[in-house]
Amino acid sequence: MSAPSSAPSGTKASSGTFNSAGGTGSTPGTPAPPAPHATDADTPPPTSLRTRLARLPRWTLLPVCAALGALAGGTYGLLQTPEYTATSYVVAVPGAKADPATALGFAQAYGRVATQLAVLGDAQIAAGISPTELQDRVKVATSPDAPMISVSASADRPDAAATLANAVSRALTTSAGHTKNSTRVKLLPFSRAVAPTAPSSLSAPVTALVGLCAGGLLGGLGLLVRPRATARALPGGAVPGPASAGVRGGA
Repeated sequence: MSAPSSAPSGTKASSGTFNSAGGTGSTPGTPAPPAPHATDADTPPPTSLRTRLARLPRWTLLPVCAALGALAGGTYGLLQTPEYTATSYVVAVPGAKADPATALGFAQAYGRVATQLAVLGDAQIAAGISPTELQDRVKVATSPDAPMISVSASADRPDAAATLANAVSRALTTSAGHTKNSTRVKLLPFSRAVAPTAPSSLSAPVTALVGLCAGGLLGGLGLLVRPRATARALPGGAVPGPASAGVRGGA
């Protein structure tokens, strides 16, 4: 009797070989399957700048605004043109038959008209600028207790500031001298303006300190108006909604 065949006819034998571990290995020359690679779904999405800023603590807004304010104030103090201020004084003197209290009243009146174009027109030649520009650079103040008028002028150079103040004081005394017979009060120079040795404008450290305070104030206001983070949803299963009328009837 002949032995049965190892495989039925019409059936192909498996191309794999059975190894000692009990598995079927690939035959020589068969390419290895490709290694699994990460898909786009596995890659985390990039974090935007807005999201990163939102994760920062709320109190970080205060030091950031303060630092920006200090930087802006210091930069302004370094880039601004220094300004110098010089001051001259004029005193009102009563006449022989005038009441001393009258000089105080006329000193107040002359202080109000000192910056008018009628007075500054006489000072424009000595000042070297137009009356309108001179009006912007000159400030006049009076005292409620003494018949004295102070004339302060500002310029980008110390000698120019002193020249402007003295020119306005001279024009004011000249204008008051035209009416001294009727008012019985005359104006006399009391102290001439001298060139200042230091600028009157704020220095860079002071402007930086002002900017620091302003930035801190804005940062504090920003913390007050900034909305708080929304509360996260509590973990737990979803609660089913109420059944409809049709489902109840079918049950």
